[in-house]
Amino acid sequence: TIAALLQEIVNIYPVINPPNLTAHQSNRVCNALALLQCVASHPETRTSFLQAHIPLFLYPFLHTTSKTRPFEYLRLTSLGVVGALVKTDEPEVINFLLTTEIIPLCLRIMESGSELSKTVATFILQKILLDETGLSYICQTYERFSHVAMILGKMVLALAKDQSARLLKHVVRCYLRLSDNPRAREALRQCLPDQLKDATFANCLKDDASTKRWLNQLMKNLLEPPATDPRGIPLPP
Repeated sequence: TIAALLQEIVNIYPVINPPNLTAHQSNRVCNALALLQCVASHPETRTSFLQAHIPLFLYPFLHTTSKTRPFEYLRLTSLGVVGALVKTDEPEVINFLLTTEIIPLCLRIMESGSELSKTVATFILQKILLDETGLSYICQTYERFSHVAMILGKMVLALAKDQSARLLKHVVRCYLRLSDNPRAREALRQCLPDQLKDATFANCLKDDASTKRWLNQLMKNLLEPPATDPRGIPLPP
């Protein structure tokens, strides 16, 4: 039952802070998380899964920062549950997640996690941005937008040194989606990293037609002049 799976999760809270998680404990709880992922992604159980606020039980794992394998595996599997939720493209999922701290948690993992964890965390952010409510939420305040833009910028700098086409794909898609918002587009004209404008990633993307297309569309969006009213005055965002 769900109660038994949640018990498996709650049982290891005491060993995550201070970090004393063993490989055996990590494997056991990750098996429970894998079952929860099935519940999260199934259309008949997803709504109840959200109404019971079950994703919140995983957030303590996403808060951990230990780089040991048991913790990395735990974070990755927890992200997988949230990833399965957002993959459904259901507005109720995004509406629920926006009431929680998932965005700052993902941003922290995007900055300092393993490549695989960064990829899943960036995918979750991408899916939130692709939802109209999610995009509006992130662009609603300068603080939210600037936090997202800062982390994406740091990721581009890191990717310039240690390239990963899979991770870069999600980063570019996030930037492209942000450029759909007029205020974010204005800001991106100033803060988009040069590495996305020059040939830094040409070799990395040579076999990735969709990411190249997204990057070209992003540049096109940023080159468009700001919207003006008939008197030639820039319209407020």
